[in-house]
Amino acid sequence: MKPEDDMNIILVGKRHGKSRTVSINAPVLAGLVFTVTALLVLAGWSGYRVAVSQIEPAEPAESELVAEWQSRLSEQKTELSRIEQNVQQQVDALTLRLGEMQGRLLRLDALGQRFLESGLVASDEFDFDQPAAVGGPEESLDGDSFTAPELTNMIDQLRSRIEDREQQLRMLDMVASRQKLENQLFVEGRPITWGWLSSKYGYRSDPFTGKRTWHAGVDLAGKEGSDIIAVAGGVVTYADERYGYGNLVAVDHGDGLVTRYAHAKAIKVKVGDVVQKGQVLALMGSTGRSTGPHVHFEVIRNGKSENPETYIKRASR
Repeated sequence: MKPEDDMNIILVGKRHGKSRTVSINAPVLAGLVFTVTALLVLAGWSGYRVAVSQIEPAEPAESELVAEWQSRLSEQKTELSRIEQNVQQQVDALTLRLGEMQGRLLRLDALGQRFLESGLVASDEFDFDQPAAVGGPEESLDGDSFTAPELTNMIDQLRSRIEDREQQLRMLDMVASRQKLENQLFVEGRPITWGWLSSKYGYRSDPFTGKRTWHAGVDLAGKEGSDIIAVAGGVVTYADERYGYGNLVAVDHGDGLVTRYAHAKAIKVKVGDVVQKGQVLALMGSTGRSTGPHVHFEVIRNGKSENPETYIKRASR
């Protein structure tokens, strides 16, 4: 740029309207341009750094990292504790259910033992004191363990099977009890363990008068003091001395059926006793109107006497 090409800047003041002229040559102008450019570059760089600092997160300090990991560890411990508590609750629930099934299995064993004792099933076929025999080849030595839901499902299935078996055994027990009761109440057999028939049922010559009289029972002679037993289960309705009979025991077997045992030396039961078939009621004697040790045996149905020999010769049920 030539000297005559210098740039003039005219400054006009607010007061008095006076003006002032400033001449700017090439070096000054270049300096101004450089300065302005440098300021712009510096301002842009500063703005860039500020923006980057706001976008990029500040690197945490060591204490902040420790605090964060401690917080995470605490959360994991809390979660682990919750899981352990949940698992323990599931184990407790399964334990309770197993305890319940063990009790029910004990009742089933008791029922099974009763059936063995009653003779309904053979004792050599079922041994309730030993676990059931099982077996089979091992398919895999590294099998997977059962999960809690699988165990719960297995327990549910086992409980269902136990309930089914309990119902079947209860029904069988009812049938067996009814059969046993019917057998108990079934009048059959002789009222003595040893002896012989000395007088039949019906008309006979009276041993004291020789006249033809009605004999409402049978006489079974034997050894004095030998056992007089019940021919069926029932309830004792009379156990005392009675005119002509001496010491008398009467047993009601239900359904209008009553048996009498007379001339006893001693009575071994009392009124109201529940007796079983074969139980000793009295001892053979000769009390009352009797010529020697024997038992006068009567069978009465609905107030009318029946021939005891029919019941003595009955086949057992």
